[in-house]
Amino acid sequence: MPPWPARPNNNQNRSSRLDAELYGRRGETLAAWYLRLKGYRIVATRVKTPVGEIDLIASRFGTTAFIEVKARQHRSEEAVALEAVNTSRISRAAQYYVARHPALAETPLRFDVIFLAPGTWPRHVKNAFQGE
Repeated sequence: MPPWPARPNNNQNRSSRLDAELYGRRGETLAAWYLRLKGYRIVATRVKTPVGEIDLIASRFGTTAFIEVKARQHRSEEAVALEAVNTSRISRAAQYYVARHPALAETPLRFDVIFLAPGTWPRHVKNAFQGE
């Protein structure tokens, strides 16, 4: 059997992925603080499930919001960011999370998106999409 082909060692590609990861984490932190200032309680951050990841879970007035954070380098990329939201992945991850926390099934649930770009206020889109 021939050996498995090795991946090329491309440090620049690895560095750009790391930069993107750090930029995204920073965006999630900023979004969490923004939500706190709006009166939300952050329930969980960076929730990893076997079916996907949820950036933030927050609650306010008895409603639980599953929040996707999209941080972009330029404000003009907001429309592209909205298309980049994988609604089925987030929905499946939320279903998995609610199955593990049955008390949430009795509360109103919604899916929000927060857009972040340098030099602008965060844009919080409540009920951005419906879960599956």
